[in-house]
Amino acid sequence: MTFVERLREIRTGFERPFWVANISEIFERLSYYAVFAALVRYLNETLQFPAARASSLGGIFGASVWVMAIFGGAVADRIGFRRALSVAYLILSGAYFLVGSIGAPWLAPLRNALPLTLLVGVILFLPALGVALVKPSVVGTTARASSEKVRSIGYSIYYTMVNIGSFLGPLLAGWVHEHLRVESVFRLAACSVFLMFFGVLIFFHEPRRAADKPAPTLGEVTRNFMTVVGNGRFVLFLLIFTGYWIVFWQQYIMLGLFIHKYVSASANTEYILTTDPIIVITCTVALNAATRRMRAFTAVVLGTLITALGWGVLALWPTVIGAIVALAVVATGEITQQPRYYEYISRLAPAEEQGTYMGFAFLPIGIGSLIAGWFGGRLFDHFGDVGHQPMHMWWPVVAVGVVTAGLLWIYDRVVGRQVGR
Repeated sequence: MTFVERLREIRTGFERPFWVANISEIFERLSYYAVFAALVRYLNETLQFPAARASSLGGIFGASVWVMAIFGGAVADRIGFRRALSVAYLILSGAYFLVGSIGAPWLAPLRNALPLTLLVGVILFLPALGVALVKPSVVGTTARASSEKVRSIGYSIYYTMVNIGSFLGPLLAGWVHEHLRVESVFRLAACSVFLMFFGVLIFFHEPRRAADKPAPTLGEVTRNFMTVVGNGRFVLFLLIFTGYWIVFWQQYIMLGLFIHKYVSASANTEYILTTDPIIVITCTVALNAATRRMRAFTAVVLGTLITALGWGVLALWPTVIGAIVALAVVATGEITQQPRYYEYISRLAPAEEQGTYMGFAFLPIGIGSLIAGWFGGRLFDHFGDVGHQPMHMWWPVVAVGVVTAGLLWIYDRVVGRQVGR
């Protein structure tokens, strides 16, 4: 097949819903990562939560998004992708606006009626209801609205859109935070997804559904969950791998507070967070090619170890440049293990249940975020506010990653070789 023929195949192989859904994904991820990049500092500096409490609430925000996404797929399939996307973007626009309005005068009666921590926790849970519908809808549309010949390219386009959004989010948040009040970050995020609400209503039409694939019910999703829980080997692997995400999420939980309080009060922490997606976008293909002959599980262990050691750079070199280098190392570990992680799970799962297992592969991301918020907050308090040795807070993070890599290596030796590589 010539290049021109392949180009024509790509041009005609995707229906309009594919492009509408994937372009909207840029704005959804932009909003999500803009909010996450500014959230913990906003809670600490604007709403006056102690660092430990602000970090815990940030972890709850990240955790709820990933855990709810497991069940969002069943809902999206039942009500249709067009309705799911429009409802999701409407929920997200309202939720992000509320996050930025927690300290507003018009919410004073509610603040006075409820404990502030409870109020903030409820508001931070609301975006998860929207994201839980977006991700399965976009992935499902990618499958349904692309021909078999270009479907693999379609998933590559989807992954690219996600990373473009994760780069633009902190970049935009940094610019807004630099020129306007931090609350404007959340309101701009709300505007971004609100535009996508209208975009879906105007341009998106429901992609065809395969006749032999009925939508799963919530009851079936629950039974699938019990099936996964019953596989002790798989659950053990997920629990161990949660340690990776405890380490990884510190860039959104603890890094901003650390830099602003102990490195440079004038540093734009949101700009610094663009380091990770830049490395992911530019280096994923090359690194995957370099490690393609490596066993999948070996790549998972190696990536976990690299990410852990990245935070050691910041412990030894607590500067803005040190933070950028640390994030570059963390991102290198991420792209070393992430594609191979899903490859390993696809081999670990029974052939007839791979879809179920892949869906629950996101659980460590959510659980890791929840623990990362609590863990990072305690470290910040113990080594920074109490111990006055803030650079030492990164060594326990490194230790968690190294222990995780060690446990994964032991798992591979004891359990992994029984279920394949």
